[in-house]
Amino acid sequence: MATKSILKEVNISEKRFARTFVQALDEAENTKYEPAKLTRECKEITGDKIKEFFGK
Repeated sequence: MATKSILKEVNISEKRFARTFVQALDEAENTKYEPAKLTRECKEITGDKIKEFFGK
């Protein structure tokens, strides 16, 4: 997750939205992290290979 999104200021004007936000934070805290399985090969490309990759 990007740091900027963590540090973003949130203004909640209605009590019901505040309650929903706090509940979402509580649920996120209790959610178990499951790493994604990569199913495709990854390789690094540079220079002219990038242009070739994007068809330019």
